[in-house]
Amino acid sequence: MRGTAQRAWVAGLATAALAAGLTACSGGSGEKDERVQACTDGTYAWSGVQRSEKLVELADPISFEKATSSYSAELKPVDDTVHRVTVSTAPEGVGAAGVIKALGRHLKIEEPLAGPSETWTPEEQGHYYEAAAGDYKGDYYSWGSIRLVDADFTYTCGSGDPVKGHVATWEGTGTGFLPCASDPLDSQAARTAALQTCPAGSPAAKDA
Repeated sequence: MRGTAQRAWVAGLATAALAAGLTACSGGSGEKDERVQACTDGTYAWSGVQRSEKLVELADPISFEKATSSYSAELKPVDDTVHRVTVSTAPEGVGAAGVIKALGRHLKIEEPLAGPSETWTPEEQGHYYEAAAGDYKGDYYSWGSIRLVDADFTYTCGSGDPVKGHVATWEGTGTGFLPCASDPLDSQAARTAALQTCPAGSPAAKDA
């Protein structure tokens, strides 16, 4: 009797295990179908790509009557604009991060673009620019900037409908400190800073 009961108990366990296995397989198949439906290996067509540089911080006019070897310039926010990374429509299974990485590959840039969770807030970024090596005399200007990127995309994958969206992100931020007597830089942010803080007629502010 004990042996018969034990065999029946073992058989019951085997049946339960088989049923659980069948259930697990069914669930796995559903997950696979979802991955196929998401279609993560599609292609992007980019259009309307715009790369711009915006002045976000500016120091007060700087003037050295006597030569000095170092200086600390306080960079103040020019406005209260908060920059946020946005992707209007992210393809299923790819996500906003995937779209931004694809844009970075399209632009062939070395450093990654700002990701979905990143923001640039004036209160957090206000800081000092330190100039510690040089022989400074005369008028100078100092600024901070952000390099923005905007682009439209169409994502096509498999037999599904194309997904269209827009990306707004940035390549990075930067600061500068230059004499007003120098030639103007090929930088919209630097030119704007020179125009606002250098004396009228300064070479740096020429044609700014």
